[in-house]
This record gives sequence, C-alpha cells and structure tokens, in this order.
Amino acid sequence: MKKIFPATLIILAVLLTACASPVATTSAPVTPAVPVTGNEAKVTISNFAFDPATITIKAGQTVVWTNHDTAAHTVVADDNSWASPNISKGSTYSHTFTTAGTVTYHCSIHPNMKATVIVQP
Repeated sequence: MKKIFPATLIILAVLLTACASPVATTSAPVTPAVPVTGNEAKVTISNFAFDPATITIKAGQTVVWTNHDTAAHTVVADDNSWASPNISKGSTYSHTFTTAGTVTYHCSIHPNMKATVIVQP
C-alpha cells in the first residue's frame, strides 16, 4: 500500500497542474502575408468579406480579386476612381495600382463590405 499512495499523489498533482489556468502571454499581432504571384497580389471575396481586408503592395503591382461567394460582388474605389463590373462566383477582377497612397474600396452591392489597399512607392 505504501507504493500506491505516493503514486496516487503524483497522479493527482499532474492532474491538478493540467487543470490550472494557463499563464497569459502577449505578443505582437500577426499580419497575414498577402499572396503574391509575380506582380499580382490576391484578394479573396468570401462570406461577404474581402480577405485580407488590408493589403500592402508596391506601386505598379496588380491586385486580383476572386469571388468565392454565390452572390455577385463589385470592387469600387471609395473615390470612384475605378470600379469593377459585377464579379460572379468563380470570376476575377484585377486592377493595377500605379500611384503610392492608401486606397479604400467597397462592394457597391453590399456597402458593408469594405477594405484597403496601401500602395508603397
């Protein structure tokens, strides 16, 4: 019986340790990388959202939006400097950004869908 009692205490200690609250840690937020193929950055339209919602590219790069929703969407600059036609499921639209700056855009069909392209020189 003496050998069982210490083993039981060890098992209980391990179980209690496993049930303890984890120590909180902090870290910098992770920014997802924008998929870039050659001179193109990719944005997915899915679940009525642009993903990623904010991307950073270089002037001269092209952004390609691909619609994975069943509903049609558009991609329209908030300043109306450029706009896509309706993009149906499985279709794409691309726009080349030649000037540095921050460009906000939205879907004209679903105005709650908003995103940003940051264009670096």
